[in-house]
This record gives sequence, C-alpha cells and structure tokens, in this order.
Amino acid sequence: MKPVIVVHGGAGRIFKDREEGARSGVTRAALKGYSILKQGGNALDAVEEAVTSMEDDPHFNAGCGSVLNEKGEVEMDAIIMDGKNLASGAVSAVKCIANPIKLARLVMEKTEHMLLTDHGAHLFAKAMGVPEIPGEKLITERSRERWRKNLEPDSNPQEFKKDPGTVGAVAIDNEGNVACATSTGGLTNKLVGRVGDSACIGSGGYADNHVGAISTTGHGESMMKVVLARLILYHMEQGMSPVEAADTALNYMKTRVGGLGGVIVVSNSGDWAARFSTKQMSWATVKDDQLQYGIYTGEIHTSSVAEALESK
Repeated sequence: MKPVIVVHGGAGRIFKDREEGARSGVTRAALKGYSILKQGGNALDAVEEAVTSMEDDPHFNAGCGSVLNEKGEVEMDAIIMDGKNLASGAVSAVKCIANPIKLARLVMEKTEHMLLTDHGAHLFAKAMGVPEIPGEKLITERSRERWRKNLEPDSNPQEFKKDPGTVGAVAIDNEGNVACATSTGGLTNKLVGRVGDSACIGSGGYADNHVGAISTTGHGESMMKVVLARLILYHMEQGMSPVEAADTALNYMKTRVGGLGGVIVVSNSGDWAARFSTKQMSWATVKDDQLQYGIYTGEIHTSSVAEALESK
C-alpha cells in the first residue's frame, strides 16, 4: 500500500492576512506526517505528528492559538483513533498543556478508558510526566482581541462562530492501517466546560481499517447531531467514493440541522477527499510523493515533495 496523508487546518472564514500562514501551516504538517510514512512509520504516528505541528502553530485554533472561553481561558479537546483495532483516546476541556493530541494518545495507550476530561485529564497528564505550561503561553494576542470584542454589548457572537475551529489529520500507512487525529480550542467565548465534537468518537473523527478514516471541522454541535465522521464512513460502506460520501454527509448536516463544516477522508484503498460547505478550509495532502493543498473551493496547488521541502 502506498502511504497517503491528508490534513486540515479548520473550515470557516480565513481572513486574507492569514491565508498564507494557513497554507504553509497545513503543508508543513502534511510533509511532516508523510516523512514518517515514507520511512515505514505507522499511520498513528503520522497523524499525531501532523496535528502536533498545527497545535504548535499560532495560525490555528488548537494548542497555542486556541480561542478563549467566556472567562478568557484556553480549554482544548482532542481525539486520536487507530483503525486497526478501533482503539481511541480523547481529552476534553484540558488546560495548560501544549499538545492535547499527545495526551489523547496516552489515554488510548496507558488507560482502559477512551476519554478523560478537565481535572481528571490534568491529574493523568501529571502522572504521565506531561509538562505543564502556563495557560498564558497558549494565548495569542489575536485570540485575546477576539475574546474582548465578543464581550462588547453590540457584538455578534454568530460572526465569530464562522472562524476556523479545528485541526486534523488522516493517514494510511504501508501496512494498510488507517488512523485519524483531531484537536481544537473550540468556540470563541464558549461556556466554561463546553465540549464540542472533536473529543467525541464518531463526530470529531473515526478510523476503521475496513473502510477508512475521517477528521471533521466546523460547527461542533451540528456535527454531533449527525455523528458526521461515522456517517461518512457509513456512506462509504454503501459503495460511495470518499468525495461522494463527504458531500452527501455535509449536505445532510446543512439541510437537517443548518450546520456547516468540512472533512478530510482517506479510504482503505488510498483514495482521499478534502470537502467543505463553509467558505474556506485549509487542507493539504501528500500521495505518490506529490503535495497538493488549497483553501478555497476548487483551489488546488501541486508540487513534488522535493520541491516543497526545498522551498521550506
């Protein structure tokens, strides 16, 4: 099996001054993940590496750069899933750690549970030796500014919900194993303790070697209502291609509950899709040593991996 990785940096509205940072962030993440796959590494390591790269990039709403809750704090959710045995680990409402996706993987591998939240996740992180960092270190000036604006009496919270909300990756490795990873800071000015789709298996992501892997982004509550990731795999099980399955599920979510979002998909045969119903979604993929990426509908830039690495 030829390895494939697809990543997204969130679906929504990406402002002009942030487009270049979003494009370079997703391409960097995809190249990092693909490098692991090319060396014979597994899909799980590849998606974790790609998402870690975006958590560390302040252009994205995950890790450093996460949006703030109503109290001006960062609370993050993440999930990782192994398509080989349907093992999964997730964390929700976690604070003061740089990479929630790494903690999610520890939940999967070091506990008998699938999801740890808030204080319990904090205690587990401590027990695992995960470094604690000051919450301030995760807050960018942009996140603070948007939080302040939302507190103003004439602000429109719906406008801020259009901002890109998540990062994610899906991959298939040489052995034919698939995996997904998704991480987010959630919604700007959300209630303390709000958990969206990203930490919820079947909504924020799903991976099954029998079908493929999905990572989602967009309005979390809508995706939870339709269990978006698993819905797409269901359509693929019925014979749809990744593109058809993604479009069908996104259209259902829009017509049934008025929700917009985006998804990345890889099938167990190595076909992939990056589809969205929002105005934009930053995405990148590497397959057959060829990098492709874009932000707008119909926008696809292509270069060889060698050229991309040179320019980086």
